[in-house]
Amino acid sequence: MPALPGSSVHFRLSVHFRPDNLAPVFLPLALVNKRPLILVSAGIETKGSEFGDQSLSLSLAYERALLGAGMIPLVLPTAATREVIAECVRRTDGVLLTGGEDVNPDLYAKRIPARLRRTVILTPDGGARDLREVLLVAEVFRQRKPLLAICRGLQVLNVALGGTLVLDISRQVRGALNHRRVDRRSAKVHEVSLTPDTLLAKITGKRKLDVNSTHHQAVDKVATELSVAARSADGVIEAVELKAPTARRVPFLLGVQFHPERLADRHPEHQAIFAAFARACVRKHR
Repeated sequence: MPALPGSSVHFRLSVHFRPDNLAPVFLPLALVNKRPLILVSAGIETKGSEFGDQSLSLSLAYERALLGAGMIPLVLPTAATREVIAECVRRTDGVLLTGGEDVNPDLYAKRIPARLRRTVILTPDGGARDLREVLLVAEVFRQRKPLLAICRGLQVLNVALGGTLVLDISRQVRGALNHRRVDRRSAKVHEVSLTPDTLLAKITGKRKLDVNSTHHQAVDKVATELSVAARSADGVIEAVELKAPTARRVPFLLGVQFHPERLADRHPEHQAIFAAFARACVRKHR
């Protein structure tokens, strides 16, 4: 590996590329080794969309947000068994649950009206991602690792801990805002109120937070171990965290219904979420 003239600091040959201009960014090996490694659970692309079989799907916005906060993302294998998931969590310093399709309602509801079931869009692997991520959440708690859960990730977290979901906001929440603004997925479209003294309020330094919104489901019954950290004006839950009595079970846990990775490059309050996650992962790394 090449070294700086007159220096013993070597550089990785596996360089990073900036998505805008593909310019390689060489990182000193000594610096890279100090960066926390983040296990990222990616989405699944439908067979035939690009390849002859199913493939991984992960927005580069997650990568940019993690790298921008000093972390290095590593993707969880889709064929991971319980043992492989446990090893992946052990070898990394934190876990990120990302967005995607709906969680299979059979995991949390016994009876589902046909009109609501028709609105559900399962993962292309038939819900295998759901089961994999439920195991991942369990392993996070067992190994006491930091966890950041975004959009679908928040919903998986709530279901994994025993909570339930609103299957379709427009049909189940009276007077609901339009939470499915996919036309403005990287723009602020509505405001959420933060619960005072919560982790999210402390991280952002805000009482109100403008967010983007591209979901049609939301948390309904909150899992016993979680508490609400933010709501939109229509009452939809926009963030959760661990209740005080159980907060010490993991170094960091925050679930947000919006997508801060799409806003972090322009809005410091959203970048602050990744910075706080990084600090927790660095402490765990040590």
